[in-house]
Amino acid sequence: MLKLHDLHFKPFISEQEITDVVERMVNDIAGDLKDEMPIFIGILNGSFMFVSDFVKKYPHPCEVTFIKLASYEGLKSTEDIQRLIGLTQDLTGRTVVILEDIIDSGNTLEEVHRIFRNENVKQLIIATLFYKPEAYKKDFKLDYVGLEIPNKFIVGYGLDYNGLGRDLPEVYQLKTTQHMTNIVLFGPPGAGKGTQANFLKEKYDLVHISTGDVFRYNIKNETALGMLAKSYMDKGELVPDKVTIDMLNAEVEKNADANGFIFDGFPRTNEQAKALADLMDSKDSQINAMIALEVDDEVLVERLLERGKTSGRADDADEDIIRNRIKEYYTKTAILKEYYSEQNRYFGVDGVGSIEAITERLNKVIDSL
Repeated sequence: MLKLHDLHFKPFISEQEITDVVERMVNDIAGDLKDEMPIFIGILNGSFMFVSDFVKKYPHPCEVTFIKLASYEGLKSTEDIQRLIGLTQDLTGRTVVILEDIIDSGNTLEEVHRIFRNENVKQLIIATLFYKPEAYKKDFKLDYVGLEIPNKFIVGYGLDYNGLGRDLPEVYQLKTTQHMTNIVLFGPPGAGKGTQANFLKEKYDLVHISTGDVFRYNIKNETALGMLAKSYMDKGELVPDKVTIDMLNAEVEKNADANGFIFDGFPRTNEQAKALADLMDSKDSQINAMIALEVDDEVLVERLLERGKTSGRADDADEDIIRNRIKEYYTKTAILKEYYSEQNRYFGVDGVGSIEAITERLNKVIDSL
């Protein structure tokens, strides 16, 4: 993640991807122009990296120059285009190739056509590295397009946000959910995870998504996903990860304006963790931390046996079953602990003590995020 001024940006297009696109555009244009000597014109400031890399790879003689136009204020493309630096050479009868870093609204492109309308060029060719088809409002032909991208603000490889980011060799995309906090909450049976989840969701105004509750809701209400999950369960088969992710996605969609989520009971494998990461990335967000309540086994056994006296749950009344549940938890959690530790996102919290003391420890972790 990258922070420029007050905004955060996430990786979008790698340096290698950009290199591959530029090479393809060079080959396409060189193949079409053959031995003709074009004049490549870059639009400053954004195109300086693109033009530099392009002409270095261009296999035939060519001329290079620049014009400077301004059409951005902060994140918005304005209608007011200023021609700051103009052309000084005669272009009569020449093939001119405009090398643009990005075309979105098309306002700059309209000004380019106006500038060259009276230059008597042989032909005017428009080549843009990035193109936002959703934002384009003009009818001018684009002869060469490197990559079509979504209508989201990007920085890097010549593109900036209020002066910063032009020097980056790769491209980053604006993270629109700037302050969302998403937590995977784990704890062995008897650790008090449910109790703490209730406190955390209230304090931080987060949405608590319990996988078990989500499954029960979908099956009880006979939703399409619930019936699909039940069809697997009735056959004694595991519900595919995709079905679970689709259920979680529906819950996230219901709470699109949330400050963040507490995921409880999911993920349980590396594959599920990656699927959850992809889900949050699609929402322009991420998992900030896996927080695990850590409690000694004997304390857990004692807590669950005590709970079994009033809970009515058979699995809380049998010590062998309890110990097996705890063992199963550690077997599954150890894999995820390694997964999130590699990303510096694993936080173990002492789960022994008063409810208030444990809550305070959890608060310190979340506040640090």
